[in-house]
Amino acid sequence: MDRRVAQGRSPLASDAPPSSSLFVSIVVGCALVAIALVVYTLTHPDRFYNHFEWQALAFLEGKAAIRYPVVATPAFPFDNSYFQDVLPVPTSDGVARGLVPFPPLPAIVLMPFVALWGLAANGQLIFAILGALDVGIAWWVLGKLPVRTWVRVATTVFLGFGTVFWYAAQIGTTWYQAHVLAIGLALAAIGVAIGADADAARSEDDLADELEAGDLAAGTPVGSGAVAIAPAGPRFRLAAIVPDARQFLAGILFGLACTSRLTVAFGAPFFVLVGSGGSWQRRGWSAALGAGIPIGLLLVYNLVSTGHVFHPGYQYLYELEAGFYTPLNYHLDWQIEDLRYLPQNFAIMFLNGPVWLPTEVPSALGLGGPLCTDPSMVRGLFNPDCPLVLPKDTGMSILLTSPAYLLALPAIRWGFGMSRLVTGVGVAVLIVAIVNLMHFSQGWVQFGYRFSLDFAPWAVLLVAIGLERIAARTAVADAAARRAGAWSLVALALLLVTASVLVNLWGVVWGDVLGW
Repeated sequence: MDRRVAQGRSPLASDAPPSSSLFVSIVVGCALVAIALVVYTLTHPDRFYNHFEWQALAFLEGKAAIRYPVVATPAFPFDNSYFQDVLPVPTSDGVARGLVPFPPLPAIVLMPFVALWGLAANGQLIFAILGALDVGIAWWVLGKLPVRTWVRVATTVFLGFGTVFWYAAQIGTTWYQAHVLAIGLALAAIGVAIGADADAARSEDDLADELEAGDLAAGTPVGSGAVAIAPAGPRFRLAAIVPDARQFLAGILFGLACTSRLTVAFGAPFFVLVGSGGSWQRRGWSAALGAGIPIGLLLVYNLVSTGHVFHPGYQYLYELEAGFYTPLNYHLDWQIEDLRYLPQNFAIMFLNGPVWLPTEVPSALGLGGPLCTDPSMVRGLFNPDCPLVLPKDTGMSILLTSPAYLLALPAIRWGFGMSRLVTGVGVAVLIVAIVNLMHFSQGWVQFGYRFSLDFAPWAVLLVAIGLERIAARTAVADAAARRAGAWSLVALALLLVTASVLVNLWGVVWGDVLGW
């Protein structure tokens, strides 16, 4: 049975919900950025993993390898001797150095600040500010979807405070700096693509309805047997191979995101299905050409600095961690990316819960200190000496830390295979997630599951569309009982967003207390 006949026009695919004026959008967007800036800067702790500041310093010295290991002295109060993920290399300048394996874009961003303040530059604060700007970019992107304003607000709040993005933005250490930068650039790329392709968010059935209606309006009865006259043979069209400028820009932004977090690259299928260009071939070609510039430069950087296209520092890091952190169940005889890691990592991503009524601080390495040592102690949610519940340092299920991700389900049910946007987003999220689950490490030490940030720029679109689908039911319900049920679903959806924010507040507080 034809879905468009059986179900009628989709609420999302019909006339767009009322949207706010440009002025209101700017005011609300600025307010969200300001709130994020205050929250991220007030909650960020003082941590000491600052690989990218050292990398920025090396670039300013004209070197790819950082000074390593460096022990602090009264004359030079900066230390990196505790870094584990640096590959020592021979040097020609008499200074001990090592290569940082991570893509260098965050270090490039930090170069002006390190040039001004040296290693005293506060990278954590800088990336907290960038994190707040990411919230504004998310608000802008969501404004390109056919969703009502309150849905747009709720989804932006969810990304900024209801996912582990809050934890990443406020802590701002090495690995989280990469996440913050990659999310902003990926969101910008997605926004450019969606902004030039309004029909992507609509059901193909509904677009077919409009095409039939257009035929009727033009006096060509549907099914009348009238046939359009076509050229006798295929013609070469130059426009088909000329890159589309907007999709090329989207590709550049996407490629830059990949030079901050490599796994983001597996979201590329989205830009084949969504964006300007008129056809999937031209969309894909234009985006690939743009993305190829920064990704190509990254490969050249690897080749020049290490002699390898793919950075050997990752293999060094794998061998080091697999040999030392044996309780984490790493296997030296497996590959860095290996299907055999899927079961244990899937359990972390979806099944790992917190520790209730802990008697010692949770630690994968068994290094946690005792808790509730006095029988008279009363457990409390934020009692550092006798807590009620604590997060695990290996990670927690995204369904517990961000339950509002469940709002993606109505979007997938409606649009996967029917809407190019939903299909492209779903494919991007799935591929990025699978590649991350195959990785030997899952981001330990962490609150939540930080690798989910690699697909978050796409996943939040599903949350917005799913929430809009739920909200649209309140307008089409034709009886009081049905309207009450529709509003109950809206209340439940907002409860999921609220719960996500509260759980992440709890995680941020405990991450600070536990020194993660």
